[in-house]
Amino acid sequence: MMKVRVAGIIPESIVDGPGIRLALFVQGCLHRCPGCHNRAARDPAGGVEMNAAEILAQVRAARDRGGIDGVTFSGGEPFEQAAALAGLAGAIVSLGLNLVLYSGYTFEELLQMSRGSAAVRRLLEAGTILVDGPFVEAERDLTLPYRGSKNQRLLDLPRSLERGSPVEWQNKFIRCQTPE
Repeated sequence: MMKVRVAGIIPESIVDGPGIRLALFVQGCLHRCPGCHNRAARDPAGGVEMNAAEILAQVRAARDRGGIDGVTFSGGEPFEQAAALAGLAGAIVSLGLNLVLYSGYTFEELLQMSRGSAAVRRLLEAGTILVDGPFVEAERDLTLPYRGSKNQRLLDLPRSLERGSPVEWQNKFIRCQTPE
């Protein structure tokens, strides 16, 4: 597995997607959204470099404690490290956990990017929910679940990829599934 530049890991979060989740905040983001709540994660040279296997060990430990329903990749911008995260995402899904992805890119932009990048496509295909779009300070709304501004969408990734257009997530709780 590859190395991931990490801003931080929260072993049990209830605000980064449905249920209790391990939240991985990656380091590096080119979006530079005014009002960003995670400015420290912008610098691509910041944070710490971790082997994806180390991160997966933390995910396994959290799952084995019975403490998480899934994993969230946030940031920073996860799609700036798509190659490193795609393999990790596949391993997380093989553990029977769901994956929420945050991105400052829209679904449409990511779909276009995925046409030229197998890693972006694999990362999208591993996800269950995508929270897409940049944070827009003028549309800030802290009453929205799992996002900070009204322009950001909660998308059902498998259905969106199948249709080739955004499909809103229906706010149903998703539990991890026991691997076969």
